[in-house]
Amino acid sequence: MSGAVPDAPAAPLGKPLAQPLGPVPGPADAAHHLLTVRDLIRWSCSRMAAAGVALGHGTDSLRDEATWLVLWALRLALDDPEPHLDARLLPAERQAVTALVERRCAERLPTAYLTGEAWLRGLRFKADPRALIPRSVLVEALDGALDPWLPEPEPASVLDLCTGGGSIAIAAALRFAQAHVDATDLSPDALALAAENRALHGLASRIQLHQGDLYAGLPARRYRIILSNPPYVNAASMAALPPEFRHEPVGALAGGPDGMSLVARILQDAPARLAPDGLLVVEIGHEAEHFEAAFPGLEFGYVPVSAGEQLIVAVTRQALVDWAGRA
Repeated sequence: MSGAVPDAPAAPLGKPLAQPLGPVPGPADAAHHLLTVRDLIRWSCSRMAAAGVALGHGTDSLRDEATWLVLWALRLALDDPEPHLDARLLPAERQAVTALVERRCAERLPTAYLTGEAWLRGLRFKADPRALIPRSVLVEALDGALDPWLPEPEPASVLDLCTGGGSIAIAAALRFAQAHVDATDLSPDALALAAENRALHGLASRIQLHQGDLYAGLPARRYRIILSNPPYVNAASMAALPPEFRHEPVGALAGGPDGMSLVARILQDAPARLAPDGLLVVEIGHEAEHFEAAFPGLEFGYVPVSAGEQLIVAVTRQALVDWAGRA
């Protein structure tokens, strides 16, 4: 989404902000004395800075986070704050805004969970603790960075492994207009949320959801493209996660000691599920060093996106077969 709510950077997964000097007025004072949208955005920035909130779930600045919260509480469009910045608010509206911001600070809940929605590359998704908040850089890669890797003609079959709330599967279905998309996850709760998002985008006829451990539970089908944003956070990073990220399902983040536990299984079993000219694309975040150490001899490429050059790997089926033969 453009404007007030830009896409989240791929990370690090969140960094508490420095504590400011001096106290910040509380929500009651703010609701009583502040009058305009602009006032409340400024106060929200100060209040969240004092609370040391962590970002990374849809914004990368306090101003964007504050703007998202204030506009959402006032039921205003998130991408066009300018016409409303100097509007004077009713007392009940000011109280609604300050109460929401105070929850963000006190409970350290991500804004997407407070509002029940997230935006990614202009797409709206329902969001709640059943699944990770949509932020995968794979969605950006589908907009063009993957093009040099894609088999021709355009793929008719796509698999999204570890689909969570379904954002990658939905983006893939919109990118490849003729493709059938299978999406799978181990969590029934995440799949229930994915079903809601699939309905939100009118894609029930093109995306089929499956419950199972990676490739288990899928139909006997080979795919031209397999996409995956698996759990890849290494153990040391998991131990240092800010509170906001601890509201998300641990199983959707934790990737073992080096972050590669599930990635290894995905690579090993992918050839049996890929078409002869198929492509596996996996988000690995900031685990490039661990990826290269875990899979020596594997021929692969990095897919660059705006957040970084080494956040996504692409591997052909033939490269996976050759690697398995040498292992």
